[in-house]
Amino acid sequence: MHHILTNAWFCLMGLMLVFYVVTDGFDLGVGILSLFTPHEQDRDQIYASIGHVWDANETWLVVLGGAMFGAFPLAYAALMEQLYVPVMALTASLICRGAAIEFRHAAARKRGWDIVFGLGSLGAAATQGVVLGKVITGLAPGALAASFTALCAAGVIAGYALLGATYLVKKAHGALVAAARRQAAYALAATMASALALTAGTMLFSEIGHGRWMQPGVLGVLIPLAALAAFSGGYVLYALHIRSSHGPFRGAIALFLASFTGLAVSLFPYLVPGKLTIADAASDSATMAFMLCGIALIFPVMIGYNLYQYYVFRGRVELQH
Repeated sequence: MHHILTNAWFCLMGLMLVFYVVTDGFDLGVGILSLFTPHEQDRDQIYASIGHVWDANETWLVVLGGAMFGAFPLAYAALMEQLYVPVMALTASLICRGAAIEFRHAAARKRGWDIVFGLGSLGAAATQGVVLGKVITGLAPGALAASFTALCAAGVIAGYALLGATYLVKKAHGALVAAARRQAAYALAATMASALALTAGTMLFSEIGHGRWMQPGVLGVLIPLAALAAFSGGYVLYALHIRSSHGPFRGAIALFLASFTGLAVSLFPYLVPGKLTIADAASDSATMAFMLCGIALIFPVMIGYNLYQYYVFRGRVELQH
């Protein structure tokens, strides 16, 4: 029973992370792209495109942190001890984004808040990449691990920019759509290059590459996922070429899902590669079962609310003159 509960919570936390990365990823991405958007009218479109969803998207990160604290407290303690600075930087970045979104509409000069919003988005993406890099390297010290972590941060920034650009392709109007198509192509190239470099680095320097990938059957799962990721990247390019509105965003989501599934397969059964498995870090069965009852009530509400708001605010943003 305990084994089933630990595996169930590992999968649930993975699902929460997927929801967060896909939903908050595109609104962090449009924030990053706002730094390269010179015209205020176009930045107005960027804010309008995420104004109805940005705060709900971030709730998945809160739920994920609470789930890890309750279900895997030893992993939470071990990770937070090493990741306190990037997690606090992530929190500060998200606060800056929220303040900029709320105060910009009342400001006489909006450019200052626009910069805060863009830098906050960039900082949030970078710190999430740092956390990912630290986890993959098993919290290892040294220049090599730091270089790998920096590459992870660059990859996350590029990936979020890809999600943001493809989101604007289907939500914006006019010149901003044309700019978003160009930015999506550049971001896709950077994302794929980062993914290839990180794969090579993981194979050479990480406990995942040395141990997990060499286990029987693992590569048999990862190779089809890599092929799916490559196909998704190609589909994004094709959809951009034929000037599809929704295709690029769907392809970008598929690319993220394939990559994330590969990461989950690579990590399992570890939460900190080479150091802490889910069995070692898990709470007792009673705690996990009680939390499972709670999440069974919360999950449908959160997913239903997210789906409903995306349905209500579907279509392109309205331009107000």
